[in-house]
Amino acid sequence: MTTFSRFFQKPIFYDKRLIFTLWIGAALFAGISHISKDNNYQIFKHVFYNTIEQINLYAEYPEKYWDTNHYGPFFSIIIAPFALLPDYLGIPLWEMFIAATLLLAIYKLPIQWKGKVIIYWIVIHELYVNATNSQTNTLIAALIIGTFICIRSEKDFWAACFIMLGLFIKLYGIVGLAFFFFSKKKIKFIGYLLLWGTIFFILPMLLSSPQFIIQSYLDWYESLALKNVLNTASAYQDISAMGMIRRISGILELSNMIMLIPAIILFALQYIQIKAYNNPIYQFGLLASTLMFVVLFSSGSENSTYVIATSGLAFWFILQNKPYSKYIIILFIITLFITIGAGSDIMPSYVRKEIIRPYALKALPYLIVWLTLVYQLITFKRTTKETLSNKYLIEE
Repeated sequence: MTTFSRFFQKPIFYDKRLIFTLWIGAALFAGISHISKDNNYQIFKHVFYNTIEQINLYAEYPEKYWDTNHYGPFFSIIIAPFALLPDYLGIPLWEMFIAATLLLAIYKLPIQWKGKVIIYWIVIHELYVNATNSQTNTLIAALIIGTFICIRSEKDFWAACFIMLGLFIKLYGIVGLAFFFFSKKKIKFIGYLLLWGTIFFILPMLLSSPQFIIQSYLDWYESLALKNVLNTASAYQDISAMGMIRRISGILELSNMIMLIPAIILFALQYIQIKAYNNPIYQFGLLASTLMFVVLFSSGSENSTYVIATSGLAFWFILQNKPYSKYIIILFIITLFITIGAGSDIMPSYVRKEIIRPYALKALPYLIVWLTLVYQLITFKRTTKETLSNKYLIEE
């Protein structure tokens, strides 16, 4: 481990130009590689065109793409600049745009450059996986982190904007409310949420009509309810703690609530350390917990969704005190190995297809990491000096 660590201490691995080029380059390469076969982007693009033409956003259109849309009507505004371009430009620019949002969000974090470097290198593989599938998860991760940054810097107006953006795009952004208690002006914050919610609700009507958009929100709810049912039967969906438990137990009809309620209780217990709300270690710990929680306990989680959870893993890792315990080192390495191996040839094909995928085992190490972090935060006052560190949280 020491030799491995020393190798990555070389200056080239800390060079901003290299990191930024590889980060955006990975997204560009992924975008170019699937220009002619990007089904998901076709779904995204037609959210815009179907909104203009007032055609059901959630119906099946096999002549245009397979699967159905699961994004809100507001997404038509987000995708519009790219949908108006020919695909050979729109697709790579879209991938670079959402990659840039997470690149910027991490860069804006109030931590040392060394800490940011660790995060970039840990997350870059899942960034590429997300880009090859042309998904929005990278953007969602950026919005959650952006919410955290804005609340810490008392910019509640923009924090509320990011939360509602995430909510109106893919619902996941609502978890930004996990940082609500860090706000010093909570009443104003609630007002800003209502303001941005109203704006984002109305904006798509500029492309269509009030009647169509209101009906689309109702259709969206129905499509998400149906998708939740279908996810449990797909080996490529529900790659979550809930999906893992369902598949290992063989009880596919097991209700989400049986697993969600204990998880929510554990998440809520993290807030018992009221006096730690202003402690940056605790705040970043809750950020890491939130990023993992939203993936671990969503039936919509798939391989590409793990760019969000891996961001949480990276924050958890930089918070650990040195020298790292054997438990932390082993857990971190196993998590990274399974994360990368679940979608690449570094892991035998049989293991990926017959063990990891059928039982949603990509979620297992993240569940262990999350439970470890929950324990660290619940017992924050007693364990912080032993297990958690602010080494990277002091700005240079």
